[in-house]
Amino acid sequence: MHDEQHYTADSRAGGRGRLFVPVPFDPDQVWAPKPVHHVTGTLNGRGIRAVIVEHEGQRGFLLGPAWLRCGPEPGTRVNVALTPEGPQRADLAEDLAAALEASPAAGAFFDALAQFYRRAYLRWIDATKNRPEVRAQRIAEVVRLLEAGIKQRPGT
Repeated sequence: MHDEQHYTADSRAGGRGRLFVPVPFDPDQVWAPKPVHHVTGTLNGRGIRAVIVEHEGQRGFLLGPAWLRCGPEPGTRVNVALTPEGPQRADLAEDLAAALEASPAAGAFFDALAQFYRRAYLRWIDATKNRPEVRAQRIAEVVRLLEAGIKQRPGT
């Protein structure tokens, strides 16, 4: 598992019926630099998925109105555990990692994708395990699509 971060924080109102939970660390330093950090974990023992954002000058994540109906009140101290969601660069096969490293635009776009899109690309590439020539072609195609800012393969 990736470097799971545990901490307590004071939640607060996040506007528009949402709950804001501060994140007291820099995810770029703790995990890896990425344009967007999708995370998974727990808040007071309940599962969450979120995106770390800047809100009113502070780094944290917002949870929807349902959390205010059945979860902690704004201003409540909460226990949080967070880890990066989905496959990360360190989890990738060497050939794909090298291709993303060689194309900073493709790598940055891959890093910013939600896990659903990252996993779909990885499944398509991994379906070629017994055909290395096809694998290389698919990796090149994925890099081209990512460079173009395309979240998923056309036709999927």
